[in-house]
Amino acid sequence: MQKGEVRIIGGQWRGRKLHFPAILGLRPTPNRIRETLFNWLIPELAGAHCLDLFAGSGALGFEALSRYAQSVIFVEQSKHLVSYLKTQIKQFKAEDRAKVYQGQFPFATSPAFKTQSLFNIVFLDPPFYQNLIGPACAWLAQEGLLAPKSQIYIEAEANLKNLILPENWETQHWKTAGQVQYGLIKSSP
Repeated sequence: MQKGEVRIIGGQWRGRKLHFPAILGLRPTPNRIRETLFNWLIPELAGAHCLDLFAGSGALGFEALSRYAQSVIFVEQSKHLVSYLKTQIKQFKAEDRAKVYQGQFPFATSPAFKTQSLFNIVFLDPPFYQNLIGPACAWLAQEGLLAPKSQIYIEAEANLKNLILPENWETQHWKTAGQVQYGLIKSSP
């Protein structure tokens, strides 16, 4: 199987590379967008509990761990990527701070989610053109997985229209870069 590669851009693992299986449709968040996102998140990251939903390469979750997030839960549907994520966690010696679960959206609420602390930061970067962002946001709100004033990062295709967010969620930042639009949303208190 061919491999893809992405470099961690900040924190304790800055410069280290993530090597992941090249799976059709997998598109890690580009460096420039990750840099912008993590500049937005600087005040929130240290000690945060993060959820990397639709984890893919894990670039967002590993970047958060590198920048001293307390924990990251990775959720991914691909068996190949789940295996890769578990291997990466071992290579970074982060088994005490990171866990991986396999699942396909819509997710059944796993007991694993209920035993974790509420999430301060959620990375929501599902496959493009599958209309998953609105339902995933609703699922996060309904399941009670978010700490008060959580930050939700959303990445979507540039031509996505009419994104409906849960009541009282507020857009903090929103940008478009090429074929991608992305932003940071704050959940209600």
